Amino acid sequence: MKPVVGIVVSNKMQKSVVVAVDRLFHHKVYNRYVKRTSKFMAHDEVDDCNVGDRVSDLSPPFDRIPPRVPLVTTRYSIRVLGI
Repeated sequence: MKPVVGIVVSNKMQKSVVVAVDRLFHHKVYNRYVKRTSKFMAHDEVDDCNVGDRVSDLSPPFDRIPPRVPLVTTRYSIRVLGI
């Protein structure tokens, strides 16, 4: 199965996050590539995922929340410039 990589868009639940997964497909009529976004819920046992983190190793959604914990690959950080 193809590895799924997504970005955390919500972590307001306890021990759960919402991950947005983008995919590109070729539209036959328009002859262009179109981007579609799917949102999945993932289980986050230790609550270390924040909004904007890139996560991978998501299992396909068998139920509302998959049992596998996502692996954080890249942390999102905000750089504050001092004036």
